[in-house]
Amino acid sequence: MGNDQFIWRNLPVLLRSLLSGDLRSFLIALCLMLPAVVICLTVHECAHGLAARALGDRTAERAGRLTLDPLAHIDPLGFLCMLLLGFGWARPVPVNVSGFRIRNRKAGMAIVALAGPLSNLVLAFVSYIVALLLAYKVQSDAMFIQTVQMFFSYIGALSVGLGVFNLIPVHPLDGSRVLDAFLPYRIQAKLDRYQPIILLAVVAIVYFGLFDLVINRVDNWILNLAVRAVFQFL
Repeated sequence: MGNDQFIWRNLPVLLRSLLSGDLRSFLIALCLMLPAVVICLTVHECAHGLAARALGDRTAERAGRLTLDPLAHIDPLGFLCMLLLGFGWARPVPVNVSGFRIRNRKAGMAIVALAGPLSNLVLAFVSYIVALLLAYKVQSDAMFIQTVQMFFSYIGALSVGLGVFNLIPVHPLDGSRVLDAFLPYRIQAKLDRYQPIILLAVVAIVYFGLFDLVINRVDNWILNLAVRAVFQFL
C-alpha cells in the first residue's frame, strides 16, 4: 500500500468524507458526530471535576464545572480538532491540590486525571450496549432506528479514542499526571524539557494511524464486554 493510501485510510470519517466530495456522507457524519463529540468531551471534563470534589477540592464546583452543560467545558479549537482529526481537547478543569483530603497530593492528582479517561471507557461501554440493544431487540429497517444505532456507535468509538489518547503519559494529557505520581520531581523536571517534542511525535503517531492498534484492541475489548452484557439479558 502506498503512503498516500495509508494516510487516506486512516483519516477520521468526517475529514475523509469532506475531502472525498461526498456531500451527503459528510452531512450525515457531521450531524451524528457533532453531538457525539460534545457528549464525549463533556463527560470527560465533568468526571475530572467530580473526582476532585470527591477528594475535597471544590475549585471546579465553584467554577461551575460540575455540570453536563457542554458550554461550560467545550474549547472551540479542541472541538474542531476532535471532529476533523479524531483527537482534541476541552477547557481544563481547575484543580487545587491543597484542597485534597488525602496527604499524597500527587496520588490525588493522578486519581483526578484518571477519572476523565475512565469515564470515557464507561461511556463507550454503555453506548455500545444501547447500540446492540437497538440492533437485537428493536429489529427494524426504519432509517430512524439505524441512525440512532449509528449515533451510539459513534459515541462508543469516539469515547474509546478520547480515553485511550488521554492515557498517553505526555503533558498536557491525563496520563502524564498518572505518571507523575510515580516519578521523583527531579526526573519530572528532566522530562518536562522535552515535552513539546514528545507531544508532537505522539500527535504524528496518532494522526497517521500508528496508534490505531492500541485503540482498536481496547475498543474490541469494550465491545465484547457489551456483547456479553447484552446477551446476559436477551
